[in-house]
Amino acid sequence: MLRPITVFAALLASTLACQGAALAQAPAVAPAPANAQQNSDEVLAENAQTRLTRADYDADIQRLPAEMRGEFASDRKRLATYLTNLLVVKTLAADARKAGLENDPVLQRRIALEVDRALADMQLRRLEEAAGKEFDAKAAQYAVKAKEVYLVDKDKFRMPEQISASQILFDFKRHTPDEALALAQQTRKKLIAGADFTATAKELSDDPTAKTNGGQIGWFTRDRMDPSFSQAAFDMKNVGDISEPIKSRFGYHLIRFEGRKAAEVRPFEAVQPKIMADLRKRYVETQRDTRTEAIRLDPDLKVNEPAIDALVHPLDPESFGAAKRGSVGPVRGEKKGAIAPQ
Repeated sequence: MLRPITVFAALLASTLACQGAALAQAPAVAPAPANAQQNSDEVLAENAQTRLTRADYDADIQRLPAEMRGEFASDRKRLATYLTNLLVVKTLAADARKAGLENDPVLQRRIALEVDRALADMQLRRLEEAAGKEFDAKAAQYAVKAKEVYLVDKDKFRMPEQISASQILFDFKRHTPDEALALAQQTRKKLIAGADFTATAKELSDDPTAKTNGGQIGWFTRDRMDPSFSQAAFDMKNVGDISEPIKSRFGYHLIRFEGRKAAEVRPFEAVQPKIMADLRKRYVETQRDTRTEAIRLDPDLKVNEPAIDALVHPLDPESFGAAKRGSVGPVRGEKKGAIAPQ
């Protein structure tokens, strides 16, 4: 799920339908080639108070993880809403400047803190990127570690037993339980007499996917299906066998058994990429946490205990809920307790 672009924009999202629609319906501009030099001064939208430029968009989109930016911009309607929200923020900010609000000392301090948070977040990203490159440079060494992880706990990489099956469903949305059971029983007699299962599933099954897949479910583990369905399917032995009507919370099923794969430990080659990804993630997190821990546990840190104690006040039960809902989250990578009571 995408992180909120800004708290303010999120609060306004429900009021922006008209403005968002206007941008969404505007003539589409052909996207520039990926390697083309973008004009950072290009105006994307403007009104009497402000203008929204490509540089504004490029800067604000940095809030999203790098791997999500391309996907986010693939939907024009979503992008239009994003830009509209950003334009509203810039317009209200222009109104605030006109009213002289930027000279408010408290607001100036808030702005400075927001700059600090942005810089801290960028620095953490730089640390993480550097750590990722360090890991990649030592990939051969960590491949040996990955093999050790695999050998120490092979059961962690065990693939449970799987079966393949097809089904015909008579569901409880279209039929009463008695009607569904009667239809399942009649259909089973036709199948046992030689009717083609795939054709019958396409014709009679209430599962909408049966029209295209002929009732084929494919391979699945025991925990993937309704318990009663799984129990019946996994109890079947011979390929081609057709079950008695099986009742689940969805309706009555006729199951045709297609095959079985015994439980097995997946080979190292199949799981190595996942193990390496986990090791890389752990390495990056360790390097990041080492830096933040050094700040938290700095022996030269000086704490003004009396001043901090003066900030503590008795809790007002009536305002507790509102205060909790409006709590301020930490900078990414920050942990609680950096300035602990003595």
